[in-house]
Amino acid sequence: MPEIARLATREPDFDTRLGALTALEAAQDESVDRVVAAIVADVRTRGDAALLEYTQRFDRVTATRVADLEIPRADLDRALAGLPADLRTPLGEAAERIRRYHERQRSESWSFTEADGTVLGQKVTALDRVGLYVPGGKAAYPSSVLMNAIPAHVAGVGELVMVVPTPEGVRNPLVLAAAALAGADRVFAIGGAQAIAALAYGTATVPAVDKIVGPGNAYVAAAKRRVFGVVGIDMIAGPSEILVICDGATDPDWIAMDLFSQAEHDEVAHAILLSPTRPSSTAWPQASTGSSRRCRAAT
Repeated sequence: MPEIARLATREPDFDTRLGALTALEAAQDESVDRVVAAIVADVRTRGDAALLEYTQRFDRVTATRVADLEIPRADLDRALAGLPADLRTPLGEAAERIRRYHERQRSESWSFTEADGTVLGQKVTALDRVGLYVPGGKAAYPSSVLMNAIPAHVAGVGELVMVVPTPEGVRNPLVLAAAALAGADRVFAIGGAQAIAALAYGTATVPAVDKIVGPGNAYVAAAKRRVFGVVGIDMIAGPSEILVICDGATDPDWIAMDLFSQAEHDEVAHAILLSPTRPSSTAWPQASTGSSRRCRAAT
């Protein structure tokens, strides 16, 4: 079980230890970018053949055609129908709340005519096709499906193409159910930089999109950075970070859940608790279970 690093601002080595814990290795970024550059170029050149090779290498899934990696709509519907009520109900409630919120954000076209007859205005046109990347390796997030697919449909996007890695061929039923609920038009069991390249440039099977959205690991982020300009992207997301400031009187279960909300993403996530009091020995065993090695408390 990973230990939570406890730092105290009154200790002379506080700045040094905090700096070491929050430092990111620049050399690793350069290495990732070199690997991603080769993958993106390969997929752009060889299309489906490269996709099949990378899917076998990284996800250990063998297929003879990329078409075999497309998850049929019937499978999505079965995943949704097969969810127990205690999962299906909150998933549906979340989808409806997301839809209601984003319907209030929708921009509308407008125009007006000046006295000389000049017509001015703003025309809002939805994109034809958007690609959605959904993580599926160390963790799976049905929330990513809902939070990206539903706003796209509310905005009027014509087609939503979703990609999600399925290591060892294991498909997460919650992610598939969320795809059915959110109305993903096509879903491919591919991931990593190769999936981003396929969405950006298109292959014989995977259609090229106008914009790519959704979170991913360092390789996915680097690939999105590389294809930006060919397609639009939402953002370049770095490692997850959260800082919780606690007065010592808050329920430790709530604090732990807030920290876990970001620490669960990967090993380089930063989850920091700042509190004037030292966490008690009775409260924090639960908070350290399964946490990222970057979890730490400062008192």
